[in-house]
Amino acid sequence: MPGTGASQSAATSASRSAASVPATAGVSAPAGYTLTAGDQVAVEVFGEDDLRTSGRLNSEGNLTVPLLGSIHLAGMTPTQAASKVTELYSRDYLVNPKINVTLVNYGSRRFTILGQINRPGIFEMSPDGIDLLEAVAMAGGYTRIAAPERITVRRHSASGDEIVKVNAKRFTKGKGGGFRVEPGDTITVGESIF
Repeated sequence: MPGTGASQSAATSASRSAASVPATAGVSAPAGYTLTAGDQVAVEVFGEDDLRTSGRLNSEGNLTVPLLGSIHLAGMTPTQAASKVTELYSRDYLVNPKINVTLVNYGSRRFTILGQINRPGIFEMSPDGIDLLEAVAMAGGYTRIAAPERITVRRHSASGDEIVKVNAKRFTKGKGGGFRVEPGDTITVGESIF
C-alpha cells in the first residue's frame, strides 16, 4: 500500500507541526482573555499550509486572513476567533476545516498616569488587567496634595475620546467596586484645594 505510508507520514508531520506551534509560538493567556488591537495572533489551518498566517490585529481589531480578507477578531477569545474563522472558511472554501488561533504576543497594554502622583509616566499592565488603585500603586502612590476623589480618565473608544470622572476615595473605604484601567487610558490625579 504505497499511498498509506505517504499519508501516514503527512499526518505525522502535520500533527508534529500542530503540536509545536502553540508550544513555541504562543504565549500563555489568562482564561477568558479577549483579543485586542495590537495583539499578534497566528491562524493555522491544519493540512493547508498556504492558508497559515500570523499578524497583529490592526487598530480596528481586524486581521487579514488568506482568501477571507479582513476579519474582525477583537473582543473574542482565541477559541471564539477560531470558531469564526472556521465558519467563514466552511462557507465557501473548505470542507470541515480544523483551525487553531493562537495568541503569539500581546499588543501594547500601556496606560499613562499624570498629576499628583509620585512617579508619573507610562506603565505596562499585565494581560489580566489592573484596577485604578493598582495603577496608582505602580506609579508610587499619591503625593501629599493629591485629591483621590478628583481623578479623570481619558479613554479612547470607537466613537472618540471620552472623559470619565472617578472618585477613588470610595474604593479605599470599601464602598463599591474598583475601576478597571484599559490599555491606552490616560489617568490624571487632581490636586486638593486647600
